[in-house]
Amino acid sequence: MPVINTEILPFKATAYKNGEFIEVSEADLKGKWSVVAFYPADFTFVCPTELEDLAEHYAEFQKLGVEVYSVSTDTHFSHKAWHDTSDAIGKIKYAMIGDPTHQISKNFEVLRPAGLADRGTFIIDPQGVIQGVEITAEGIGRDASETLRKVKAALYVAAHPGEVCPAKWKEGAKTLAPSLDLVGKI
Repeated sequence: MPVINTEILPFKATAYKNGEFIEVSEADLKGKWSVVAFYPADFTFVCPTELEDLAEHYAEFQKLGVEVYSVSTDTHFSHKAWHDTSDAIGKIKYAMIGDPTHQISKNFEVLRPAGLADRGTFIIDPQGVIQGVEITAEGIGRDASETLRKVKAALYVAAHPGEVCPAKWKEGAKTLAPSLDLVGKI
């Protein structure tokens, strides 16, 4: 079943953030825009490059009022150990959610039969509705600047009903107002 335009399902989990273990639930993702980035496992190869990239863009997401969460099926203890021993992961200031029960990965439909999460990125609006999804194969890393661009487009469309952002749209660029006049002219 497609998850785009569906409301996130309930969950409760423990995360590691800024030297503390915190509780996170679907309620924490509501009331503001959120990006949830699933990845297969701690102490791996492509994952730290992606999470470091998100960490390097985290301030930009926060300026937009967007919170970032990473999720893997590892425990919050594993997240802390990885954070404490990896220079790349040590840069992370956002919550690293542990999903050892696989509840969150199942909710977002990214759980593999082997018990690991796929590389999935979800853009969630303040009502808890999924507005964007990107899922890649294990060997294909994601780009946080592209996620940021998509978030800006989602924010723009939400704030400007009747307008849409075309391919390669960047903040400040021209948008489209779908109408009969545009049919066959693009």
